[in-house]
Amino acid sequence: MEIITFLFFGIVGIYSVFIIGLAYGFRKVAVFKNNSSELKSTFSIIVPFRNEAQHFPQLLYSFSQMDYPRSKFEVIFVNDGSTDDSVSTIQNFQALSFDYRIIDSVRKSASPKKDAIATAINLLENEWVITTDADCFVSPDWLKTIDSYIQNHNPVMIAGAVSFSADESFLQQFQQLDMISLQGATIGSFGLQKAFMCNGANLAYKKDLFFELGGFEGNDDLASGDDVFVLQKAVAKYPEKVHYLKSESNIVLTEPLDSWKAVFHQRVRWASKTASYQNAFGKILALIVFGGNLAIVVGLLLTLLGLFSFWSWYLLFAVKIFADFLLLNPTGKFLKPEQVRFFLISNLLYPFFSTTVALYSLFGKYEWKGRKF
Repeated sequence: MEIITFLFFGIVGIYSVFIIGLAYGFRKVAVFKNNSSELKSTFSIIVPFRNEAQHFPQLLYSFSQMDYPRSKFEVIFVNDGSTDDSVSTIQNFQALSFDYRIIDSVRKSASPKKDAIATAINLLENEWVITTDADCFVSPDWLKTIDSYIQNHNPVMIAGAVSFSADESFLQQFQQLDMISLQGATIGSFGLQKAFMCNGANLAYKKDLFFELGGFEGNDDLASGDDVFVLQKAVAKYPEKVHYLKSESNIVLTEPLDSWKAVFHQRVRWASKTASYQNAFGKILALIVFGGNLAIVVGLLLTLLGLFSFWSWYLLFAVKIFADFLLLNPTGKFLKPEQVRFFLISNLLYPFFSTTVALYSLFGKYEWKGRKF
């Protein structure tokens, strides 16, 4: 019993140190204020899509509201074999006030999304590439803020925040807290100069950088990772020029999923790429997070079997949730979600959910966008 108690507290202690370290890193990333009057950068926004007719109106509306010269950006919609009305939804949208193209993706690898981005990027003339998703909504100052940051800091790659627009249901609130934790870890890793993760729904980089890094070469056998692997390559080559843009006007909103099955498959898709990380810190952190969650799960099961003290497990959980709160609280204040509910029950469920996802990702199959991987 004493050995198990010591082991569990040791694992959760190490977990807490890393999470508190990320919370410290989060605070080291300064909030950026847009201070440029002349808009200079040219952007090509790539939007891969597959059967997104229901989501396109909000994205198209947000694009049409962007406060940026129409001559300095274009949107490339890349059709990945859609069978719904996605294409006609784009073409018939009444408020399109920007240059756009709709092209078909050329499949070459095991990753539909990487193929879509690679297809589009070969056709672009603008200096900067931005990737986002069809189920997103951007702010009017999105491009203006990115341009201002480029002029002030001269980066080669910029990661930005993504948040959910969630309702009051437990399913969507659970996803909201999960996204807050992911964004907190992302920003914190940048603050510690250990960046390893980003979100492809809000990622900008120089077009020439993509080709210099060899694009998705080396990881095109994985269905996921159109964002993190390019980031990790860029960090390895230009560690001082890969930045995080921490600004409220640069937050991209996206829609939560509508079923537990879809959420599970999405998280499995994300977890499946962890073993292929080139970044040592990312791998170590993934193992430590898995260990911390596993300790909570096994500890509770042993408690129910009468093999572990309830109060020891309770203290174990309290230490973990306190460390998590130190990261979740400032991240939530930055992302400003409309509401954060079910904090305790979500944190109790999360270790079981996360552990199951991690184990399943090692050998299981998942479904995404009507395809099995």
